[in-house]
Amino acid sequence: MSPRILLLGGTTEALRLARRLGPESIYSLAGLGRVPDDLPCQVRVGGFGGAEGLAAFIREQGIELLLDMTHPYAAQISANAAQAAALSGVACWALRRPGWQAGEGDDWREVDDWSGLVAALHNFRRPFFTLGREPLEHLHEIPPHQYWTVRCLTAQEAVPRAEIIGARGPFALDEERALFARLGTDVLISKNSGSQSTEPKLQVARELGLPVLLLRRPELPAVDREFLQPDALWEALERRLV
Repeated sequence: MSPRILLLGGTTEALRLARRLGPESIYSLAGLGRVPDDLPCQVRVGGFGGAEGLAAFIREQGIELLLDMTHPYAAQISANAAQAAALSGVACWALRRPGWQAGEGDDWREVDDWSGLVAALHNFRRPFFTLGREPLEHLHEIPPHQYWTVRCLTAQEAVPRAEIIGARGPFALDEERALFARLGTDVLISKNSGSQSTEPKLQVARELGLPVLLLRRPELPAVDREFLQPDALWEALERRLV
């Protein structure tokens, strides 16, 4: 009998793996974006109430293996997962997706937090934010000389001097080129997610000679097993399922 797995997801790789799990396993989402309704496994939406709540859920549901395949910047969720696994006595495996690496022609600049980002943006006029929803909390702070574009999972009404684009990757290279041209982008802001589905924006920035401001990756907790690639995680999982 296959072990009962709790998969903490929200990424493209997690969704692909969820499609291969059986009905005894659970795919967990925070609730942002579209909730899949065509998976062979169970789907759970919403939080757990911190590490203790997650540990209680693991015990109540008889979970035998916890998989952390959340976003590389979901540091709090990953911390809760590691702690909950320890509290409940189950193994925790995690996908630790490698970050992008700068190449020839790239002008990448790392910042530590929002205040550092704001300072680094001072001399630009048309920033393109691909950080998720965080910039939406600062739309009232847009400097008079700037016009922002924010791309995140859900759109919202336009505000003065800002355009909000609701979209989910993968993004095609030609579409990204057209978008940069329409926006008149002079700087790209991104997390270093390492995702292939959102990487084309970096190529466009390289082609146009635009700087890229990257939010530094958070430190993530050690777990029982870490995998750099989803295929390696699945192969290890298949060996365990035999």
